[in-house]
Amino acid sequence: MIENKIMLDAFKKTVWDYYHSHFRSMPWRSDTNPYYVMVSELMLQQTQVQRVLVKFDEFIQRFPTIEDLAKATLSEVLETWIGLGYNRRAKFLKQSADIIVNDLQGQFPKTLVDWIKLPGFGKNTASAVLVYSQNEPLLFIETNIRTVFIHHFFGNELSVHDTDIEALVRSTVDTENPREWYWALMDYGTYLKKEHGNLSRKSSSYATQSKFEGSFRQKRAKVLKEIVNRKVVSFDELLQITNYSSEILTSAIEKLVEEKFIAGERGQYWVL
Repeated sequence: MIENKIMLDAFKKTVWDYYHSHFRSMPWRSDTNPYYVMVSELMLQQTQVQRVLVKFDEFIQRFPTIEDLAKATLSEVLETWIGLGYNRRAKFLKQSADIIVNDLQGQFPKTLVDWIKLPGFGKNTASAVLVYSQNEPLLFIETNIRTVFIHHFFGNELSVHDTDIEALVRSTVDTENPREWYWALMDYGTYLKKEHGNLSRKSSSYATQSKFEGSFRQKRAKVLKEIVNRKVVSFDELLQITNYSSEILTSAIEKLVEEKFIAGERGQYWVL
């Protein structure tokens, strides 16, 4: 037990020392209001911080408050989001803003259960929002956190379960200042990935992302971008703009309609 405590204390010191020497300034750290945090958390899913920093500033300039976001159309939200990728996140963010403003009278959820009810907010994302905005000592695991714990505690293992990592997260979380402790883990995890590669590959929950370049996802995203940019566009115009076959374009449009991004009538399409 004593050896275990010494090991955990040494681990925590390593994380804190790195953080205090390499703190990264970010707008959602300087201002931890729930709106900034929820926007940043959805943007950061599967996206590098440097890309998010640019888009976050653009997004907040256009939609300074959650009320401004709720008033906006999905098309307006996508205009700012395009280029960040995974456009469903923008849709989830817009839907969540609508719920908070119209159904919750502008009050952000206070509990994990209520955050999870919002579109796009699973347990880990909802927990992160509460940790960062309310400084609540909740547990969550994401790629950087996995990287840190796998590097220090599971170096020789090839299939590490999140339940094992969660036990260590629980043992080390700073209950007095969880917000900054998770920032420290995130920054240290970023450093470890640069130094040692993607250690999350050792996680049993790791799944490789299919290649985006040349994929149907990329084609669908390009079709959506063209519709967003042109407001209303015909099927024939999209054929010329994208240079896709009629079959691929039809499939992309059908998928976007199914996902409730766009609507169409008589060969004309627009964002819902």
